[in-house]
Amino acid sequence: MRIEPLPGDQKVLLGLSESELESFAVSLNQPSFRGRQIHDWLYTKGAKNLDEISVLPKILRKQLGELDVKVGRLREAKRVVALDGTTKLLLSTEDGENVEAVGIPTAKRLTVCVSSQIGCSMGCHFCATGKGGLERSLATHEIIGQVISIREAMARRPSHVVFMGMGEPLLNVNSVLSAICSLNNDLGIGQRRITVSTVGVAKTLPKLADLAVKRLGRTQFNLAVSLHAPTQELREKLIPTAKGYHIDTLLKDCRHYFQITGRRVSFEYILLGELNDHLQQAEQLADLVGGFQSHVNLIAYNPISEEPFKRPSRNRIHAFKHVLEQRGVAVSIRSSRGLDQNAACGQLRRQNLQIL
Repeated sequence: MRIEPLPGDQKVLLGLSESELESFAVSLNQPSFRGRQIHDWLYTKGAKNLDEISVLPKILRKQLGELDVKVGRLREAKRVVALDGTTKLLLSTEDGENVEAVGIPTAKRLTVCVSSQIGCSMGCHFCATGKGGLERSLATHEIIGQVISIREAMARRPSHVVFMGMGEPLLNVNSVLSAICSLNNDLGIGQRRITVSTVGVAKTLPKLADLAVKRLGRTQFNLAVSLHAPTQELREKLIPTAKGYHIDTLLKDCRHYFQITGRRVSFEYILLGELNDHLQQAEQLADLVGGFQSHVNLIAYNPISEEPFKRPSRNRIHAFKHVLEQRGVAVSIRSSRGLDQNAACGQLRRQNLQIL
């Protein structure tokens, strides 16, 4: 049975399935239905600690405490709500680190943007997350806890989850896949409503589909690859780690992933004013992603104070999109949310670190 370690050899329950919790209860000489009760209080009622699971006998809660078992929830350290309702949470972990989660509401859906790591080692120049480097990867329960925290903060059931927050998901693939399994089975969020976003890590994409089948039984979640440049030269200037993963190899791996899974690959492209938003670059991008089923998401840059990049004008964004459409590329413009409250990933954590 899987009980995830926390710092200090504690144990956590969040992230365990109903059957695993039943087995855990039986291992403590309790009836299996105790495991089902714990599951309900973890995932439906959102218990933050053992004392809140009032249906459990006090003697069992005492026993769990003596075993140093924890629920595994994150603590809300700060909440920022934008004018459009976008809600960003700064959440504290058991070992005193901070991680961001964002709830993005529309009339018909609530998307939760979750982090997979504390900080990031990829060092993309336009991203606030990587400015402080990587602290560590998140455990499964710390990823699941972000979704539950947003659900509580916004009093609304999440419909979609995107791994587009802090960190590189493919450098924490085991926890990410375990989290997807729990999101699907324990919180009822279908795989097709879950997206994993990667900037590209050499030798990981060819293995991802096979690993997902082994861990999840199928590969139905969405894959989004952050390109941000139509050429290797420009990509290396924006993404230092691209030097070890040529853009041609990355696209080859994306085609291989599509052939294995049958799932369309999305390409994320942050438009940086007068840097990668020229019409010629749109033509280059169309040539790059053409030839297999894919989709391009154009994202207007959200400025951060440490970098000189500019947000492109509305006219340049739509002109870029028009070129792609003329070349037969499926393309959309992602609406910017929470601009009045520093929408870029990692900004809230970075501001908090600067204050400390």
